[in-house]
Amino acid sequence: MAEKPMQPRDPDWDKKVRASFARQTFMDTIGARLTALSPGYCEVELPFRGDLCQQNGYLHGGVVTAIAANATGYAAFSLMPPNSSLLGVEYKINLLDPAAGERFIATGRVLKPGRTLSVVEGDIEAEAAGKRKLIAKMLTTMMCLEGVPDEIRHGK
Repeated sequence: MAEKPMQPRDPDWDKKVRASFARQTFMDTIGARLTALSPGYCEVELPFRGDLCQQNGYLHGGVVTAIAANATGYAAFSLMPPNSSLLGVEYKINLLDPAAGERFIATGRVLKPGRTLSVVEGDIEAEAAGKRKLIAKMLTTMMCLEGVPDEIRHGK
């Protein structure tokens, strides 16, 4: 049976998600890019950088987690209403293999959208010599803050 496409509640969902991602200075700092987006789906890519590694030369697990959290969060945010913002309230990540590769691709897919809480899964793959390998799996719960616009608050 074919899956029914997810329906965004904001007609400007694409613009809203891309503008929010662009304000993520941490993603800019590490060199991550939003590379694919559709209702309930988001992909974030990161090229390998030696300055983002742990002691054995693998991409640090915190960086893997950060791109996965963004892919899952923006997948959920794509389905949220206008004048809302997003908070991650829970995530679990399984690091399945060392993060070795030329680039890393995190994808988020909404499993169960909700008015307040959405459950989203994430896959993180490492690509080397044109071949991809699943290196981590994430499961998140994302919260919609309706009536709280997505904007920079500087601690407020």
